[in-house]
Amino acid sequence: MAWEAPPRLVRALGETAPAGDDWLARLPAAAEEAVARRGLTVERVQVPGGRSSLVLLVRLPDGTPAVLKLAPPRARPESERAALAHWAGLGAVQLLEDGAQDGALLLERLHPDVSVRSLPEAKALLEAAGTLRRLWVEPPAGHAFETVAERTGRQAAAMRAGAGTDPEVAPLVESALAAREELLAAPPEERLLHGTFRQSKVLSGERMPWLAVGPDPVVGESAFDLARLVRDRVEDLIAQPSGPATTRRRIKRLAESLEVDQDRLRGWTLFRAVESGARALRVGRPADAELLLEFAGWL
Repeated sequence: MAWEAPPRLVRALGETAPAGDDWLARLPAAAEEAVARRGLTVERVQVPGGRSSLVLLVRLPDGTPAVLKLAPPRARPESERAALAHWAGLGAVQLLEDGAQDGALLLERLHPDVSVRSLPEAKALLEAAGTLRRLWVEPPAGHAFETVAERTGRQAAAMRAGAGTDPEVAPLVESALAAREELLAAPPEERLLHGTFRQSKVLSGERMPWLAVGPDPVVGESAFDLARLVRDRVEDLIAQPSGPATTRRRIKRLAESLEVDQDRLRGWTLFRAVESGARALRVGRPADAELLLEFAGWL
């Protein structure tokens, strides 16, 4: 099997890899082993693919199309496996095997090149929100999923450290951290969340029109999940003179349609936008950081 990891994956993992990490170097051999163990036939590597995993379009021994996904341990593939097993195909891609020991995920094949993002904006938001609603279920008893408080706690520590070296970003960081503290003081619910939901994470399928892929599951309130969807197509929002007003309308529309408190949605949207912007600065993506932080300033 001759192939190379997509440049997008190499670049993204290179930004976040800890010192001495050799997962990318070991990936070809790991992929070959995972394919051979399952008796799969590889059709091609999905390109450009994701930023945290290699996606191979494969066929099962009986010819059924499927997907084999390999991700480094820091991307928490076992957490993704547990969430997909709990959702059991309702609103999300179907897991095709029980707990494999190699960290690879064998999944039903969707249409990898057709996402909700290909629809007109209003229709895309409607379909994405409907898919997200189906994922918000009670977490399994005794679950080991990370909580919103835990995840945002790690993020908050990195944001504080970065703000100390960039006084221009510091006011936004302080506002985002204050919003987080207030939101965590009285969370209204505890649901299993997708964790990294956006339009490009919803693909066309045969079993259902639209299904979510690529969760980084977390347990917490629904507004945290919905917050990432608010800023979808942020580059288009920034380019519009009416961007701030459009964002306010989007928050109102999404909150009302999914029965989420508007103020809590705005607060988590602020935190997640500032966190993403600050992280983009840390890893050397100033153009992305500028878009995200300008958007956060509207909130």
